[in-house]
Amino acid sequence: MTAAVPAHPWVIDRGRSDVVLLLLGAGVLLLAAWPVDAGGVPGPEAAVFRVLNGTTVLPFVIVWPVMQLGNVAVVPVSAFLAAAFRRWRLAAELLVAGTATYLAAKVVKGIWPRGRPDGLLADVVIRGEAALGRGFVSGHAATLAALATVAWPWLGPRGRGVVVVLVVVVCLARVYVGAHLPLDVVGGAALGLAIGGLVRLVLGRPA
Repeated sequence: MTAAVPAHPWVIDRGRSDVVLLLLGAGVLLLAAWPVDAGGVPGPEAAVFRVLNGTTVLPFVIVWPVMQLGNVAVVPVSAFLAAAFRRWRLAAELLVAGTATYLAAKVVKGIWPRGRPDGLLADVVIRGEAALGRGFVSGHAATLAALATVAWPWLGPRGRGVVVVLVVVVCLARVYVGAHLPLDVVGGAALGLAIGGLVRLVLGRPA
């Protein structure tokens, strides 16, 4: 990633864009949750899932390490890397956003309970170990989206492009391996966006 060097990194700003991220993420999360049903999967969502899950593109050994970019273990690692470059505020925001998103995802799973794809659909292709627990929302998608949101102001154009691609790839990978349904990853990414916007609004970002 190419890090942007703010002209005055010690000048902290909060603005309308942070509020927009918070509201946009919350709105998309609610829209994604609206058709979620613990006992079934909407037809259009099932159709999209079968296309993404049923088409073999890459072996699991390649997909797995990329997918782990959304693992909660990445939160302290990313904060440590930011601190190593003396981006103390960024390190704090990564740690707060990642932890808050991880906890918020557990709350959402309790509000909109839904199982994993193999418990709701037939002929699901499971790549790797079968995921356990509730499926909505995807914690991997939520965590990485939150980290990307708080890191965004600190990155240059190339770095921003990279994080967007990584978030999309991780979301697709979670569906591809049979761990989540499409609305799970959409809702997860939206949750991460909302938490990231909230953290930026509270803790600030470089002006």
